[in-house]
Order: sequence, then structure tokens, then C-alpha cells
Amino acid sequence: ILPMAPHHIRKYQETDRKRVLDLFSQGMFEHVPATFRLGLKMPQTFLLFLGVPIALLLVSGSWLLALGSNVTLLVFLWLLARQPWRKYVVMCLQTDLADITKSYLRARGSCFWVAESGGQVAGIVGALPVEDSPPGRKQLQLFHLSVALEHRGEGLGKALVMTVLQFARAQGYSEVVLETSIVQQDALTLYLRMGFQKTGEYFFSKTFRLLGNSTIQLKYCLPSTQEGGL
Repeated sequence: ILPMAPHHIRKYQETDRKRVLDLFSQGMFEHVPATFRLGLKMPQTFLLFLGVPIALLLVSGSWLLALGSNVTLLVFLWLLARQPWRKYVVMCLQTDLADITKSYLRARGSCFWVAESGGQVAGIVGALPVEDSPPGRKQLQLFHLSVALEHRGEGLGKALVMTVLQFARAQGYSEVVLETSIVQQDALTLYLRMGFQKTGEYFFSKTFRLLGNSTIQLKYCLPSTQEGGL
């Protein structure tokens, strides 16, 4: 067994910017094929792939046109699967990731970390306070966990999540919350193994609803800092 590559986690610096944004974008677009496959399994997709060629065959009498329509439908479905991920990437690049230092490192209760391995940024994660936390609870939200493909299986994802949990504990948060999607199976498995619990499920957009890709809401409860003092 090869020893794990040594890594260390540190706060984000402006020199990391390009690599961080690349990691984030690549990590998001990586889920397009899984979203596409999920869309293919939907009952309405099956009906579409069956109904359109039959209708075209009946109208035109051309088998070529009927079969060609399925190729067109596949291309359309691929573009449909890609569109919400692209939209999400663009939205993040214009909001919290437009200026990572300003969004995550100016205030005390938030932070953005990178995991360095072999001298380069191999993983990222951010955390921001939830502004409308439920009464009596102080929540920190985990954002943008991503690990470079070539560094998967080295424990970087777990180390980055642990960093967020330790930060939350030190800052007096009572819960860490996050959202991931049903196609992000590796991330979902990691969170559940680490003690996160599912609290809800919804569809981020109409397109994701159409494709069956739901967003899973998760929560990790931190032991109360006051318990020891009672």
C-alpha cells in the first residue's frame, strides 16, 4: 500500500484564486453525466423517446427521420442536464466567489480553506454563517467542498469537512448545515458517514425537477459548549 500523499489545510490566499475557481467549476460540471443518466431513467423521458419517433414515423413514413429524432432528443437532454450546473457556476462566480477574501475572510464567523498536496491546491471548502438561523440555534453553512480528481481517495474531503466542524465548534456554532444533490453520491456518502443527518429534500430548479435531481439538506449537531458548565 502506498503511503498517502502528505497534505496540509490552510486559509485561502489571493494567489490561490485561479486554481480554486477551476476546482470549483470542474467539480460542478463533473456531475453533468450523472444528471444526464438520471434524466434518461425518468418515465417522461422514456415516453418521449418512444412517442416522438412513432409520431414522426406515422406522419412522415420515414424510419430515418424517426431514428434521427432520438439522436436529437439525446443531445437536447445532455444540454438540459448541463444547463442548471452551468447556471449555478455562473451564479457563484458572480456572488460569493467573485471576491473570496471579502465573502469569507473579512468576518470572524466565516472562512475559506484550501488543502495543499504536492505543492498545489488539491481541495477547497468554505463556510458562512446562516443569517436566518432558527431561534436559539447558531448555524454555519458549508459551501463548495471539492477535491481534484487526481487526489480523490487521499482523505482530503474528510479532512476539509473536519476543518469546518472544528472551526464551527471553536466559533460557538450549534449546527453545521449544507446542501448537496442526489447525483453527488460520493459527497453524500462522506457526509452521512461523518454524522450528518438528512433534514430535507427539494428541487433547486424546474430543470432539476424534470431530470429528477433533488437537493438534499443535511445537518450536523455540535455538542453544546454550555453542557459542561451545567
